[in-house]
Amino acid sequence: MSERQKAADNRPRVTTDEFRAFVTTGWAPRSDAPPARSPAADYAARRRAALSAAYPGQRLVVPAGGLKVRSNDCDYVFRPHTAFAYLTGLGADREPDAVLVLEPNAHGHDAILYFRPLATRDSDEFFGDARYGEFWVGPRPSLADIEAELGLSAAHIDGFLDAATKDAAHVLVRVVRDADHELTGQLDALRVAQGRDQQEAEVADDELAHDISYARMIKDDYEVEQLRAAVAATGDGFEAVIAELPTLNGRGRGERWVEGTFAREARHQGNGVGYDSICAAGDHANTLHWIRNTGDIADDDLILLDAGVEVDALYTADITRTLPVSGSFTPAQREIYDAVYAAQQAGLAAVAPGNTFSDIHAAAIRVIAEHLYAWGLLPDGIDVAASLDTEHGQYHRRWMVHGTSHHLGLDVHDCALATRSEYLDAELRPGMVLTVEPGLYFKSDDTLAPERFRGIGVRIEDDVLVTATGHENLSGHLPRSSAEVEKWIARVQGD
Repeated sequence: MSERQKAADNRPRVTTDEFRAFVTTGWAPRSDAPPARSPAADYAARRRAALSAAYPGQRLVVPAGGLKVRSNDCDYVFRPHTAFAYLTGLGADREPDAVLVLEPNAHGHDAILYFRPLATRDSDEFFGDARYGEFWVGPRPSLADIEAELGLSAAHIDGFLDAATKDAAHVLVRVVRDADHELTGQLDALRVAQGRDQQEAEVADDELAHDISYARMIKDDYEVEQLRAAVAATGDGFEAVIAELPTLNGRGRGERWVEGTFAREARHQGNGVGYDSICAAGDHANTLHWIRNTGDIADDDLILLDAGVEVDALYTADITRTLPVSGSFTPAQREIYDAVYAAQQAGLAAVAPGNTFSDIHAAAIRVIAEHLYAWGLLPDGIDVAASLDTEHGQYHRRWMVHGTSHHLGLDVHDCALATRSEYLDAELRPGMVLTVEPGLYFKSDDTLAPERFRGIGVRIEDDVLVTATGHENLSGHLPRSSAEVEKWIARVQGD
């Protein structure tokens, strides 16, 4: 530690042997009962086995990532990298700095989790380490605990680098590069020192990251169960917001109140929000990524709430409802809302095995273009077909700029490393979970829009499971049509 660092470190120190003995003794013994086996353990083992079969004889390194500083000596709440969570079954805030290694053997791979285990109470870490010490941040599992919980081998993180690169000249070592940049840099240096070409190593690493991302397209039973839980909790969050709609008029920065209301439910029922909530009232709904949530809310506003609860297993919902704050849509609001609802109905109808992912957007956007044409908003000489032309048209995108769907799972935009042929052009298969979310957005200063539409933005989004015979709308229990939404608000508010 430099003199400057010492000057900036104002925490009390263990300065004498007598004091050290005082703070490290006199504690009741810890329980030696092993933790229950994780319900995710067997599913994670099957995922590792599939990955193992694709990379025989190679060492695969999947870091959890480390703590990140928010300010000075305060860290952000930790969330493990998605690939690590997928292959270990660990969620919530577990385990910073851990690394999963699939170590090649004659039959496939051994799974070894390198992490920082619980330190003894007579160690310097216990009381003296404010970032990792049990006295400061609570206990961690032991090596035996992890083995019992996850059904894999565990080892101390201090032995990781040597074990991962001991024979890198002869064994190809791949790492998920973006999970832990510091660790990746260390591995890069050691691989190059043993004769590996850096560019070739990066290509090999990217192949591994792609394959893990693509594997997540088909959800197993455990993943679907977790997504159902995330959707259910998100529904509770929406109803908590609806209950408070009458209180928002005149409350300064009412969007922040909505954000906090939903976040309370998310943190209570799960790990937190799966992404920054969009709580956009009035014209803010026309800014697609409005996450500032600084606006006031008036009784005649719509509020576009795009939010999702991330459960402790890190699977997230992603649902949008556009709600009239007063409880009733105005005629112009209803006109736009009903157009978006019709587009979503068309998109949902396209979710079935054998159809392509892009068919969903094509079905929904055709309805959007038809409404814009009927309203006279497309340029002169441009009909629906001309607007839908991908090379010379797309005029409808002035009012519906985004895609209609994305995959959903551990990441809100899941499977993002899949190629176009694996994603947009791919056939839908049972087990895929995706969103259907058309919208229409008329900015307040859009002089091409009818005056009655200006300042109104609407999106409706649901989370959909592809089944063998069609689809299941996991969030379909939350009302969607304009009439149903009005009844929903009245019911929640007890009117």
